[in-house]
Amino acid sequence: MKKRVLVNGACGRMGQEVVKTIVLERDDLLVGVCDQVNIGRNLMDLLGLEAEELIIKGDLRQLIEETRPDVIIDFTTPTVVMDNIRIGLASGVDMIVGTTGITEVDLESIDKLARENKANILIAPNFALGAVLMMRFAAEAAKYIYDVEIIELHHDQKLDSPSGTAIKTAELIKQNRKEMRVIEQEEIEKITGARGADAEGIKIHSVRLPGLVAHQEVIFGAEGQSLSIRHDSYNRKSFMPGVKLALDKIDQISGLVYGLEHLLA
Repeated sequence: MKKRVLVNGACGRMGQEVVKTIVLERDDLLVGVCDQVNIGRNLMDLLGLEAEELIIKGDLRQLIEETRPDVIIDFTTPTVVMDNIRIGLASGVDMIVGTTGITEVDLESIDKLARENKANILIAPNFALGAVLMMRFAAEAAKYIYDVEIIELHHDQKLDSPSGTAIKTAELIKQNRKEMRVIEQEEIEKITGARGADAEGIKIHSVRLPGLVAHQEVIFGAEGQSLSIRHDSYNRKSFMPGVKLALDKIDQISGLVYGLEHLLA
């Protein structure tokens, strides 16, 4: 059965790709598009799609009331994502969220709000299936090799750092480490931050450059050897199979699920 979908952040790069996928593949029905730019314009014209007119609205709460969606897909910004989640879940609508910048404290309140309103929500730092596998493989390697650093690279328009994918990867690695070895060595940083951010003993380095999309390398080091696990997204179409998987399975979860890996068989 087709799901009625509302895309929030529809004019953003990811939002546009989600809209195109839903309209062109026709597995689900796009009933509403919301954004704070291009309000009042026909998004189908802006994207060059031959499809029924869909006017961009700026009020998410009102658009939910007008369109009665089954699912809201949110690719907005870290500054507004929590407000969007509260509006969506309070309306009892299932949500798929790819916006990053959500904290552990946020996750606790989101799960409570979802259950109170009998709604489901999937929050995923990364919708590329290859990236999910990269995180899974890194977590497995952490059982055997302790020393590791993460380098994440994104386009220069990305607002937050480190990326949600890097933070999630560090969390999975920490969960799988068999020991917490302490390295007693005094380092001298000639420029503050040169060694990257410290996520409880795991260094994360963030790169922001034009021309990049989303890339991450996890480097393990041991005596006489190194292991590199890398994933590269060269365009935003790479995220669409994960978004479609989330749409297919959103009504099969309960409350909050954090991470696309939980939907993989």
